Amino acid sequence: MTMTFTRAIGIVCGKIIDGIVGALALSRIHPNVLTFLGLLINTWAAFLFAAGSFRWAALVVIGAGLFDMVDGRVARETNRVTRFGGFFDSVLDRYSDLALYMGLLVYYASINRFFYIVLTAIVMTGSVMVSYTRARAECTIPKCKVGFLERPERVVLIIIGALFDRMAPVLWVIAVLSNLTVIHRMIYTWQEAKRLEEAQLRAVREPTSMKAAG
Repeated sequence: MTMTFTRAIGIVCGKIIDGIVGALALSRIHPNVLTFLGLLINTWAAFLFAAGSFRWAALVVIGAGLFDMVDGRVARETNRVTRFGGFFDSVLDRYSDLALYMGLLVYYASINRFFYIVLTAIVMTGSVMVSYTRARAECTIPKCKVGFLERPERVVLIIIGALFDRMAPVLWVIAVLSNLTVIHRMIYTWQEAKRLEEAQLRAVREPTSMKAAG
């Protein structure tokens, strides 16, 4: 079977990441430190966005993404997977997202583009609500991973917008799709919660009906 170009790139990138994970595991660096470094790098990218250096910001975000990819794998390689680690990673991911959008807010404010300030604020709200609806839904139902626009997709879109000077259309896409994802998760949670409640009700009724029949 012939190997496609994209598959070859995937294999090479996978081997590079495996090598990085192996080296970090040998260094015994704590996975939470890697998570924190990712936040610091994203904060650097936020300053670059605020200064209008979008392409440099995109490259820095790519670098921060490397830490996002390896921290969990390093935790597994070094047997340091903890409940707190997952919580810590999730919280710092939110800060990283918001830092990038804050950089864009500062940039649009500096050039007096009021409309794009509002649009970025809508993007910030949608991005936070995507994460919140999943976290809150999973207090009610087992899983809620439906919807297209999760964090990896948002980060990729931000990188594309910054690299190719198409940030305005990218913000529109994130604003629309993130809020559609929130609506999708609300509908899904309603359906699943209703299904679980009906199943519980049936479980309560069945013993009663059996007793009555007996």
